[in-house]
Amino acid sequence: MTTMSFLSAAELGPLYAAKKLSPVEVAKDAMARIERFEPAVNAFTVRDEAITLAMAEASQARWLKGEAIGPLDGVPVTIKDNIGVAGWSMRRGSAVASDAPFASDSPATARLREAGAVFLGKTTMPEYGWKGVGDSPATGITRNPWNTGTGPGGSSSGAAVCAALNIGCIHIGTDGAGSVRIPAAFSGVVGLKPSYGRVPAWPISTMGFLAHLGPLTRTVTDTALAMKVIGQPDARDMTAMNDRPPDFVDGLKGGVRGLRIAWSPRLGQDVRVDPEIAALTAAAAQVFTELGATVEEVDPGFADPIEILMTLWASGAALALRSIGPADRAKMDPGLVAVAERGEGIPASAYVDALLNQRNVLALKMAEFHQRFDLLLTPTLPLPAFEVGRDTPEHGGYGEDWTRWTPFTYPFNITEQPAVSVPCGLTKAGLPAGLQIVGAFGKDALVLRAAAAFEQARPFARVDEPRR
Repeated sequence: MTTMSFLSAAELGPLYAAKKLSPVEVAKDAMARIERFEPAVNAFTVRDEAITLAMAEASQARWLKGEAIGPLDGVPVTIKDNIGVAGWSMRRGSAVASDAPFASDSPATARLREAGAVFLGKTTMPEYGWKGVGDSPATGITRNPWNTGTGPGGSSSGAAVCAALNIGCIHIGTDGAGSVRIPAAFSGVVGLKPSYGRVPAWPISTMGFLAHLGPLTRTVTDTALAMKVIGQPDARDMTAMNDRPPDFVDGLKGGVRGLRIAWSPRLGQDVRVDPEIAALTAAAAQVFTELGATVEEVDPGFADPIEILMTLWASGAALALRSIGPADRAKMDPGLVAVAERGEGIPASAYVDALLNQRNVLALKMAEFHQRFDLLLTPTLPLPAFEVGRDTPEHGGYGEDWTRWTPFTYPFNITEQPAVSVPCGLTKAGLPAGLQIVGAFGKDALVLRAAAAFEQARPFARVDEPRR
């Protein structure tokens, strides 16, 4: 039996059509590998093999009749625990949340179901997605398959692990301050934060305009396939784009020749970048010169927008926890509770100022920057994955605040721009490094086109089973 170990979503459809492989075989293989790997990595919070097999059998029947819905029919996928799946709980990584079945599919889930995808389960996350690592009181510690003594990053922790091990081909995550791109970088996969509103959301995140939905995958083509489906309109999100997305797969063609690209090794911030990460990402930036782009080392020229982020982030945490009393808060992640309590003290006027005025200043700064440069390249993160069970690394001078080691991701949540993390090599210890590619608002197709050109020039390293 052909296994999924090396197959992408783009490769499955032709195999199904040729009757060389079936959705049921693929689903059973994925479930077998979950059983094998899950004790080492802890990536899932909800699984239901009966539902998975029923979806696979329905897809197989469509393929046998020549009535496949489209390229994702029969493709196995996972959904993060803060995204609704009808009939499955949505606990958002919290031990105090209800485990009652959620009533309906969220937009991305609904579009995947309509496309015939096969749901393998829901993936782990830190409580309410409040931090960039992968542990929670509800599910414990999720581990990085490249080295299970390290973390995969967060908050889309389980999604990144599944993508790295190719347990399913498409994994839907959310990104409020880097929560798709952080685990993509630590776990050696592709992670896209689309332009805000390109993928509709419902229920709306308490993090508001910071929160984006996007896929984690092993290949850029699979990311494009996912975006073509989950980017479809949904009336439940009044802030989302109401037009149909472009053909992101077709848009991967064309390369980067003639583009003007900025390379910013520290984003103009006073932050320590690990020497190996610095070398790997600088070499990756130069690949774009080899591909015909004009690459210039230049910073966008803005100050660290951490106060804008934390005003919005802490206020959102306060809203998320407003109905949770002291007894239940005592069972929650103390860091999340502290952030929520900080948010409770933020005046409404300060929140509105950050949301409307300060955010717009930074967005305008980047819009002007992109009049000069088509794309911006940065390291996704300044360090490789560090030991599990910690919010910050023990060494490196990043302090106790997890946002201090994620300074390159959250600015682009504030500006709502598309940004993708792609793998760009391994450290001497065998841990992945990530290169971030940022585009102007709405230029998601260009960001993916550049990512595809880089992937073709520098194929990504793979991990096929958890390593100690």
